[in-house]
Amino acid sequence: MKALKVNKARLWGSLMEMAKIGATDKGGCCRLALTDLDKQGRDLYIRWAEEAGCVVKIDQVGNIMATRPGEDMSLPPVGTGSHLDTQPTGGKFDGVFGVLSGLEVVRSLNDLGIKTLHPIEISVWTNEEGSRFAPAMMGSGVVSGRFTLQEILDKVDVEGKRLGDELKRIGYAGETPVTGRQYHAFFETHIEQGPYLEAEGKTIGVVTGGQGQRWYDVELTGQESHAGTTPMHLRTDALTCSAELILAVQSIAQQHKPGCGTVGFMQVGPNSRNTIPGKVTLSVDLRHPDDAALSDMDAQLQETVARLTQETGVKIELKPIWYYAPIPFAPQCIEAVRTAAAALGYSHMDIIAGAGHDACYVSDFAPTSMVFTPCLNGISHNEIESTTAEECEAGCSVLLNAMLQMAEVVAIEGVEAPQVLQKVSQL
Repeated sequence: MKALKVNKARLWGSLMEMAKIGATDKGGCCRLALTDLDKQGRDLYIRWAEEAGCVVKIDQVGNIMATRPGEDMSLPPVGTGSHLDTQPTGGKFDGVFGVLSGLEVVRSLNDLGIKTLHPIEISVWTNEEGSRFAPAMMGSGVVSGRFTLQEILDKVDVEGKRLGDELKRIGYAGETPVTGRQYHAFFETHIEQGPYLEAEGKTIGVVTGGQGQRWYDVELTGQESHAGTTPMHLRTDALTCSAELILAVQSIAQQHKPGCGTVGFMQVGPNSRNTIPGKVTLSVDLRHPDDAALSDMDAQLQETVARLTQETGVKIELKPIWYYAPIPFAPQCIEAVRTAAAALGYSHMDIIAGAGHDACYVSDFAPTSMVFTPCLNGISHNEIESTTAEECEAGCSVLLNAMLQMAEVVAIEGVEAPQVLQKVSQL
């Protein structure tokens, strides 16, 4: 079958229209999960999906499933999708590109009058980012069984607002069960969020798996005291201790290349300029593509906490809140992406997903792979996150062709059944 391309202008126009919802001064987006802005983005997407002929359902954790019917609806769908929620200072492409690529696949199939044997399903997964409610990838995590529905509904944000209540407030507490989801195959298209494709001059990343992650919440408790009257040698300074811990996280990652270690969140109490900090809460994020190395990083972090507690007198509570092992994707889906990229004439390379993605959890119950496209300077989770219409077109076109390999073309509008195979070869 001749490789097909999507409508570049329509895909880019949809991305720019969605980017207006929660637009920030520096050109990015802020649509935190289950806020009013997230609702606006969801509402717009559903309108577009229904206009494209999809049947839309919402499940118990707020995931949106938009289905383009196949000839045999008893067969599991070929799925795609990502997320619409963003970081507080996020970009216009992280997640939303994957959702709107799925929509563009459906629109392109409609344009071409192509009927598939399997249904096509686009998913919008709830709270992928984990920036408002932790941990990340909640919607796909519930469907995969990594989390129970109730534990996720009971999660609260920093203001004490409960996730389940926020779902109801914005009208996305659905009734479709979260259990029993099936896919014939699943693909997620995403900007790389890293520098490798750009550095290697490649158009497409064929994602072979995702690296493992460990997340922690850390609470350090020292002793508040007067900044001017307490001698340095008699202080139990929670903030100074946290600084040593942060440097240790960096050192642990550097000892385990290509591992990563990040402290991205911190709160200091009482947060007064003339009071020694008595309490600090922070996050730790450790990642590595090899599970044994990731376990060793965890052990070193535990040892560091024990050492700092003994040396400084600061009480440190290290609470693991999320873990998943490195994930290999399905060979048949990887090959579908690779074949599609080659058929379209795009340069490509195999790559490991450095970030967490919903596809990683979907791979627990379905054959899965991902399509990566470059982003400028590898920057993401930032308002200046940038890519091009041509790069988006390339990734979406690869998605279209990979999905068609799995979904099987059975009819083309206006073409008699005996001529379908001949027509497909000419498309």
